[in-house]
Amino acid sequence: MSEQITGAQALVKALEHVGVDVMFGLPGGAILPAYDPIYDSSIRHILVRHEQGAGHAATGYAQATGRVGVCIATSGPGATNLVTPLADAQMDSVPIVAITGQVAAGSIGTDAFQEADIRGITMPVTKHNFLITNADDIPRAIAEAFHIAGTGRPGAVLVDIAKDALQAKTTFVWPTELSLPGYKPVLDPQAAAIAEAAELIKAAKKPVLYVGGGAIKANASAELLKLAELTGAPVVTTLMALGAFPDSHPSHLGMPGMHGTVAAVTALQQSDLLITLGARFDDRVTGKLSSFAPHAKVIHADIDPAEIGKNRVVDVALVGDLKNTITALIPALDKAFAGSKPDLAAWWQQCNSWRERFPLGYDEPEDGTLSPQYVIERIGAAGGPDAIYVAGVGQHQMWASQFVKYENPRTWLNSGGLGTMGYAVPAAMGAKVGAPDTVVWAIDGDGCFQMTNQELVTCALNNIPIKVAIINNESLGMVRQWQTLFYNQRYSNTDLHSHRVPDFVKLADAMGCVGLRCETKEDVDRVIAEAMAINDRPVIIDFNVHRDAMVWPMVAAGTSNDDILVAKSMAPIWDSQEL
Repeated sequence: MSEQITGAQALVKALEHVGVDVMFGLPGGAILPAYDPIYDSSIRHILVRHEQGAGHAATGYAQATGRVGVCIATSGPGATNLVTPLADAQMDSVPIVAITGQVAAGSIGTDAFQEADIRGITMPVTKHNFLITNADDIPRAIAEAFHIAGTGRPGAVLVDIAKDALQAKTTFVWPTELSLPGYKPVLDPQAAAIAEAAELIKAAKKPVLYVGGGAIKANASAELLKLAELTGAPVVTTLMALGAFPDSHPSHLGMPGMHGTVAAVTALQQSDLLITLGARFDDRVTGKLSSFAPHAKVIHADIDPAEIGKNRVVDVALVGDLKNTITALIPALDKAFAGSKPDLAAWWQQCNSWRERFPLGYDEPEDGTLSPQYVIERIGAAGGPDAIYVAGVGQHQMWASQFVKYENPRTWLNSGGLGTMGYAVPAAMGAKVGAPDTVVWAIDGDGCFQMTNQELVTCALNNIPIKVAIINNESLGMVRQWQTLFYNQRYSNTDLHSHRVPDFVKLADAMGCVGLRCETKEDVDRVIAEAMAINDRPVIIDFNVHRDAMVWPMVAAGTSNDDILVAKSMAPIWDSQEL
């Protein structure tokens, strides 16, 4: 007769079965039965200081490794503290599984202590979720959760388990096959659609490879490089795709979107064919949707059929895994080209003229204060292309996307879709756990940092030596930029007074980290080198930077990409005659 174990033991055994090596969590009453077998498990459990930190750490781990990240929390407030990271991961197609305890099955619906309907709460922001009230169902639910999170378009899955199910006796039975009616991701595109796409690419005079984060999720960087060199088309990589295609490659025009390069934004606008690969026509990229790339036909390759035609009418749909799709497209193009590439010389002449006229750059502050762009540029130079860079949300995020050079996938982590302040520190922690031999920099703002910096205690106690650069402009910088440009410099509630309160150096020391401060350009390289040399503890650098540095270029919200701005004059750089 099979050995009887508790549901909690079955949970931990199931997690071991799917290959979990680490999870981030915080115990509490409803999940407490699971923490007893965790004590004896081979799985490393990292005790966070806040459940939101656990969720973002799971996301950072997943983004850096490509594996499913795992977080665990108790019922009620423990579970609701995971809502933001679940929504964040789902928006950015990151595979994570959240395990939460729930009150006993008989108490569900009674407003019991620490009860929350977390399944109902998270249904709109997860790929799928489960409520388990029978211990026998735990192994199957875990197997299904990891399969759903990590296959097709990756996403967030929640498994909520009633406390009495964790305490009940069960026989561990691992499912030999998964039966998920209705969940059958299409992995290979239709041959007819591939042939049709090849003909469109052959006929195009102004094609652009519009590459999204799906290229990284599909591990398709090598195939993308082959496709780009075969077609000879310009490549743009979205905020979520940086590193999918080398920044240094001559075909790369940069990032499109609200704060993208002029060349990338304008190439999309003027193209006659968008070869859209794992991107979703996000509003940050398209600007005013009705005016986006008005003359372009669209090939849209995506593993999620729901994205096809959602925001933009599509001429050819390629539904399937992006690696498989590009792999199928390359021989079709070889056949269509019949040994000779299309002549894109005139198109490249245009693209190169935009690139040369409007390169990314910045002005040094006139008052002699420290340029935030310079700081981030030097961090990128010191860390190099093999480091992992994790950004919070706001101006520093955009500068990090612009002034660090990305050559490899999974080296740029950020909260793209949800735009979650507080993401950087815990996500960097998760990334460092997943890639312990890699240098991990969190580039954060003083506003973002104050939301989740308590996870530096977790880093200090668990030997997770991340490096944090606080781009400290005493402000909620991006909001202040909008107030400067659109609200007559009425700075309502964006002043954080954070040059000295809190004292970030003392705070770092109090949390078991090394704290450094930098206030002048002359000290930037020295302080970064000092941080790079410390690898036994987390390091925090407080960079006191110019308060009114702005992110340029900029497409104001709700306007056309044709109205891209590059300076405070707020005058569009193009007129209709130029375009």
